[in-house]
Amino acid sequence: MVPAKDVASLKVNRTAKTLRELSLEKMREAILSEHFKPGERLVERHLCEQLDVSRSIVREVLRHLETEGLVESIAHQGPVVATLDADQAAQIYEIRALLEGHAARLCAEKASDEVIERLDALNRKIQTAFENEDFHEVMVRTAAFYEAMFTGSGLTMAWKVVQSLNARINRLRAMTISAKDRRVEAAVEMANIVQALRQRDPQAAQDASQAHVRRVAEIAAQKLDQLAKPPV
Repeated sequence: MVPAKDVASLKVNRTAKTLRELSLEKMREAILSEHFKPGERLVERHLCEQLDVSRSIVREVLRHLETEGLVESIAHQGPVVATLDADQAAQIYEIRALLEGHAARLCAEKASDEVIERLDALNRKIQTAFENEDFHEVMVRTAAFYEAMFTGSGLTMAWKVVQSLNARINRLRAMTISAKDRRVEAAVEMANIVQALRQRDPQAAQDASQAHVRRVAEIAAQKLDQLAKPPV
């Protein structure tokens, strides 16, 4: 039987959104926050009780999360929370460096002053969330920052590519933003990006954006290496 506290924490509130959308959001958040750990089995019957929805909705949600790379199906075991893979993470950061660096360059060249002001405001909100140790808000505001940068530079198709990786990106981001001294480092890195954009310096904006991605890639690699080591 599922403990009462788990049922209460995951139960879906019925609002204007569909039960499927609400259930998907709850499950995605539960995986990102490691309420469900990597490799943990996701038993449909238990999830129905925890989310208070039908089995058909649970199956739809699990299939969707599998397309996002957060869930994987194991033979003779069923769906489990996907394990973070160091090689896949490295590839994701390589894609991020290429796309975000290009977006920053174009943003410096062609974005309106209003877009750059919005990016500055979003960065301030990111840093405030860091100071409050509200890591969920950090991720929300960071995603908004990059959406504004991509759309402001006219790279709407590139943003769709990034969105297809967002679940994996956010899972890695959830792991790196809580690293020791990350708040201070991130503040400097993001300030460098915004400053380059304000100065309309395309090369500096690209360099700052890619330096930021390289640093989080290093942190992620270190954490994944630690997770891969067997306990002493």
